[in-house]
Amino acid sequence: MKRILTFGTYDLLHVGHVRLLKRAAALGSHLTVGVSSDELNISKKGRGPVYSTAERMEIIRSLNCVDHAFVEHSLEAKGDYIREHKADVLVMGDDWEGRFDIFKDLCEVVYLPRTEGISTTYLISSISENKKLAVGDV
Repeated sequence: MKRILTFGTYDLLHVGHVRLLKRAAALGSHLTVGVSSDELNISKKGRGPVYSTAERMEIIRSLNCVDHAFVEHSLEAKGDYIREHKADVLVMGDDWEGRFDIFKDLCEVVYLPRTEGISTTYLISSISENKKLAVGDV
């Protein structure tokens, strides 16, 4: 049984998230997903997520390709999470290429291509811009 581990915020779940999770799951027989806590998201992105940690956990746990999900509280604990969840493979999006190579002594590290043209940051910006336009049109 090959155990796969990946991490993310998974706010405003979109097709890019789903495709990455399905490709990660296909690399093994068990997919565990670490979902960044609200506090961690604020510290790394400077803003809170649209959906709460509990809501994002519920969404991720509902996906057929996900076998287990947990709340990630610390970026510095990645190695501990790898050991705790007995990961054989750590999967991250290729926008993180090379940043997790330090864990190659604990498990295989794989960077998967992101889905072009979509990101949560883009979606939030687009929604915000459309809201401004709609308010300005009134």
